Amino acid sequence: MSKIPCILLHIQPDQRPFYLPAEIEAAIGELTEKLVVWEHPGPDAEAFRDRMVELQPTVVVGGWGTPRLPLPMPASVKYVCYLGGSLKGIVGRAHLEAGLPVTNWGNSISRTVAEHAQFLVMAALRRARLWNVTMHDERGWGAERAETASLFGQRVGVHGFGFIARAFVELIAPYGCAVSSFAPWMDPALFAEHGVRTVDSLDALFAENDVVVGLAPLMDQTRDSIGEAQLRLLRPGGVFVNVGRGHVVDEAALARVAAEGRIHVGLDVYRDEPLPADSPLRGLSNVFLTPHMAGPTHDRRKDSAAFALANLRAFAAGEPLQAVVTPEIYDIST
Repeated sequence: MSKIPCILLHIQPDQRPFYLPAEIEAAIGELTEKLVVWEHPGPDAEAFRDRMVELQPTVVVGGWGTPRLPLPMPASVKYVCYLGGSLKGIVGRAHLEAGLPVTNWGNSISRTVAEHAQFLVMAALRRARLWNVTMHDERGWGAERAETASLFGQRVGVHGFGFIARAFVELIAPYGCAVSSFAPWMDPALFAEHGVRTVDSLDALFAENDVVVGLAPLMDQTRDSIGEAQLRLLRPGGVFVNVGRGHVVDEAALARVAAEGRIHVGLDVYRDEPLPADSPLRGLSNVFLTPHMAGPTHDRRKDSAAFALANLRAFAAGEPLQAVVTPEIYDIST
């Protein structure tokens, strides 16, 4: 394995302790003749381009806060390794069409996002938001105020069936749930492989399940696809959770249905982020909210770094990269 001539790694100072544990940074350093770690809270695109022109790196490693890459890229750059997931803010489709290899965190963080989805499902089933209001805000007890439910034996529908959805299905396997999915853009073989039944419409997904979890990517066929009609198909006491993309759901319709109190909701993503202070979703005792934090927890961000390290080793050895973002993948990513 030959050494990479130069690696330029841009990272925000507050992210370095989590994404670059000392042992991973040292391992990256062993792969290159020159490692430049640029701790910068957020250079503009021009400053970033100038730094690349100055250093002539072979590999650029970036993460949250890395500015958009110039086009064309300096000829020295042969690979871009992104520590995050959604990279449309730094890479354009034209970069990929020009043949620049780009990877992201792939499925390295799928289990932590799936874990958060399960957390929201459990919070909604156990009516955690209600008890939070009752015991903290009202200083009360009220154990009989709502009918709680268990995850065991529930019918669970999953909108989407990417890495995170599959990790979610594996996480809830011990609960003996009957799982179905609506994701017609996915390879049908994947569903059978994971023991998941498919349904032929979103209406069926909502009508036939006690819990529906949104994990769909944002694309033309999913944008605004979940509206009032679908939400009203959930049985009374049913649960809707979204950790996918906010724009998949008609948020105004969701707020209207949720305000009636007939379903329970857990959300981590929204159409506008941060969620506006006057959002009608706030303050509802049947709506559990988290601030787009389902991604890797601080202690697990090293999983993404370890995945990037494996790719850098593969690049140095001339071996195939994992989680390469093709133009087709780029089109359906958010």
